[in-house]
Amino acid sequence: MEKGSLPEPDPGLPDSRSALRYLYWLVRSARLTTIAAALLAIAWMGCQALAPAVVGLSVDAAVDRDWRALLGWVAILLGVGAAQAVAGICRHRFAVVNWLGASFRTVQAVVRHANRLGSTLPRRLDAGEVVAIGTSDITHIGAAVDIVSRGVGAVLAVVTVTVLLLRTSVPLGLIVVIGVPLLMLVVSLLIRPLHRRQQAYREKQGLLTSRAADLVSGLRVLRGVGGEALMASRYRQESQQLGAAGVYTARVEALLEAAQVLLQGALLVSVTLVGARFASNGQITVGQFVSFYAYAAFLVAPLRQLTDAIDKLTRGHVSARRVVAMLGVESDLPDAPRAGPLPAGELADPDSGLRIPANRFTAIVAAEPVDAARIADRLGRYADGATLGGVPLADVTLASVRERILVVENEARLFSGRLRADLDPYDRGTLEAALEAAAATDIVEELPDGVRNMVDERGRSFSGGQQQRLRLVRALVADPEILILVEPTNAVDAHTEARIAAGVREMRAGRTTVICTSSPLVLSRVDRVCYLESGRVVAAGSHADLLRSHPRYARMVQREDQP
Repeated sequence: MEKGSLPEPDPGLPDSRSALRYLYWLVRSARLTTIAAALLAIAWMGCQALAPAVVGLSVDAAVDRDWRALLGWVAILLGVGAAQAVAGICRHRFAVVNWLGASFRTVQAVVRHANRLGSTLPRRLDAGEVVAIGTSDITHIGAAVDIVSRGVGAVLAVVTVTVLLLRTSVPLGLIVVIGVPLLMLVVSLLIRPLHRRQQAYREKQGLLTSRAADLVSGLRVLRGVGGEALMASRYRQESQQLGAAGVYTARVEALLEAAQVLLQGALLVSVTLVGARFASNGQITVGQFVSFYAYAAFLVAPLRQLTDAIDKLTRGHVSARRVVAMLGVESDLPDAPRAGPLPAGELADPDSGLRIPANRFTAIVAAEPVDAARIADRLGRYADGATLGGVPLADVTLASVRERILVVENEARLFSGRLRADLDPYDRGTLEAALEAAAATDIVEELPDGVRNMVDERGRSFSGGQQQRLRLVRALVADPEILILVEPTNAVDAHTEARIAAGVREMRAGRTTVICTSSPLVLSRVDRVCYLESGRVVAAGSHADLLRSHPRYARMVQREDQP
């Protein structure tokens, strides 16, 4: 990744103690670009604030027929305009960087925490909550971080204009000094109910998104039991409630917008009327009156920035609370404080008596398949109990375990996007070999764009057997030190299954590989088979030896071999 590109390789550790602390962490993480954007915003707004004064001086020079002074002020005005243009362009670039940086950091923090939660995530959070964070919340959080720099520029612009007005005319300056806080007070009074309504709307949005996800995933079952109409009616009702909540929120937003236009217009009219009176009485010059009018018109922009800042910060705070709540969810498996590496050696499950030799191809055959799945969970530390090299996996950090051990089961999903990015995101250079080992080369060859083909959500365009083989490809490309496969061939035909067994054995030579299966075609390719009954290992050896010495094992695997 190039230096300065987004997203950052390491977003850092977020401060999830509160929504405000989280937003401050985002600003602090991008402090260099935030400071640069703030300085450029100050220069941008400052040039705009100085322009009316230069225009007024130019008018006075023209009235006095001082052509040399007029040319000088016109040249200064051109310089101010050029500086404003350059500062505005650069400010916008840094603003976009800050917006994207905050959004990316939020996505990275959420995804990293979701990976850490693992199987805990769907039990603790609705899918809609996580989806809403990645769709709407990151937008509001990015806008909140972006508005910080623009808000600083707006504040200094208002202060600059106020000082200039007070130096020329105290009454005009007082109108601004009194009017600006009054405007901000009215806006803040409207922001509070808007905050509450936005939060209620956000909660309903998350619930409805969860409902939609449940409907899509269970549509076939609903049709089978005749519940499709009932669920559709319920979804329609909740959708209408969300729409009503959106209208309810929009009313306050519309009132806020109207108040901004009205109050800013009233301030503009007040400054203009008083300035015109002073000019007619000779208290100020014509040029100063032109400047005052320009200042009054100019104040609309920074005042709008300030009210916009309040609105965006409010929205960002609501969204940050959601992110903090998600980051506060703890895993069912507490992380151990030990950060040291796991030793190499034998992977074992004391509860079942299972022992997996290092650098060998081992199969687990269970009379009850659920027992094999439970052992796989323990071996991958999705449940406690297993050891590696004599050290309990529960005594080291989850990150250390995940770096060494990969568990692949049939509930894993393919991601939407380019197939290559899904199977080989880090371009390890082993994709072709993995496709061959998983007997998936034909799947890619049938696609119009090969590995560059777009994958539908959850890989719905592929059959069950094709998805299974592509998941295996992804696991083989990852090339973990210890790979645990749970029924990786139960959706493919016998010929393909035999090819996969041979391919996995060849590609994983010299690495620890565990496969939970009862397929004779696969078992004949492994180095060692562990047979379990009632969750305990009752026999271990080669497939051929167990066929001869253990009748119950022979009956089980031969039953699997029947068409």
